[in-house]
Amino acid sequence: MTGYALNFLMALLISLATPTPTARAEETPAPWGRAAAADIDYRPQKVVYDVALNDERAFSGVLDRVSYLNNLYQADPFEASIVLVLHGNEIPLFSVQNLPRYRELMQRAQSLTQAGPVEFRMCRVAARGHGLEPGDIHGFVKVVPMADAEIVRLQQEQGYAYMR
Repeated sequence: MTGYALNFLMALLISLATPTPTARAEETPAPWGRAAAADIDYRPQKVVYDVALNDERAFSGVLDRVSYLNNLYQADPFEASIVLVLHGNEIPLFSVQNLPRYRELMQRAQSLTQAGPVEFRMCRVAARGHGLEPGDIHGFVKVVPMADAEIVRLQQEQGYAYMR
């Protein structure tokens, strides 16, 4: 497990265990009862994320979700596969030229490809729309001809579940 993933899980556990400063739950009316946490063991799956975002903050949130899902799947490279298909304004984040500005974010993304069955695939058409060619993109990203066609192929031919 990467240091980032471990820190994320620790922060999540601490936030869940920390009481909020509002009124205690027992003192607040609950006309529909109170929710209970479901204890579910999730089997590793094949998942494709359709990623078209407007900024680095939103992309960081997707990395958080993917990292958490990868941890739930215990980074099982034999049963799980998580593919992020990039085709939005997050594409310039992956430009080698922009590494000084987005180094931390790219280190997180690249570490996911090392820590488990996570892959990044980028739409060549969308990259060209940002003035980028495959050689301008970090090497942990696979550039595919078209995002939509890749997402459909993964769903229809390889049985991936779709995530947005």
